[in-house]
Amino acid sequence: MAFSEFTYPEVVTALGLSETTAPLFASATPVQPSQAFRELLPDNIKLATIIRTEKARAEWLVAPLLGELWRTFRDRISLFSGIDFQGDPEARLTGFCDFLIGRGVQLPHLVAPLLVVIEAKKDDVLTGYGQCIAGMVGIQAYNRRAGKPVHSIFGVVTTGIGWQFLRLDGTKLTIDNQEHTLNPPEHVFGMLVAMLETALAAQP
Repeated sequence: MAFSEFTYPEVVTALGLSETTAPLFASATPVQPSQAFRELLPDNIKLATIIRTEKARAEWLVAPLLGELWRTFRDRISLFSGIDFQGDPEARLTGFCDFLIGRGVQLPHLVAPLLVVIEAKKDDVLTGYGQCIAGMVGIQAYNRRAGKPVHSIFGVVTTGIGWQFLRLDGTKLTIDNQEHTLNPPEHVFGMLVAMLETALAAQP
């Protein structure tokens, strides 16, 4: 099945996962994105809200924040947008991913290990769980084939305003027990920073 064909909660059983909820990055320190981002955020929220498409939310809300994240980590992470990701073709874990984050300097192509899959949805983060979880399992397989497995894979489902974090350790899936909001941005940005610091601290 393509990533987009997986639905939640069926994806948990279909991919042989166990599931729990817990606070993820609850103790993360808030981090202010740049002044330029903060000044543009109200207009970007207004524009994305009026247009009301997944593409608008990805372009006007998600991508600018991930750009801030990429600049914060510089050559420590790579960021990809709109990728046709062949996670595990034999298991049919393939398909379109809105955003992928990997370890290392930015290159024109994906390089293992990948760390995070991010899905942008129109209205409800719950509708993105299936696709995101399947993408996380696909990242596991991709990293293993490349000989660069990592302990934890992270996922994020977002409407641009609402942000939901997920973590996959082996077959154990943890879903954050709280949805977080972008406005004001320092809380979600701090959680994204903490997520990548955690991912980068683990050796592949």
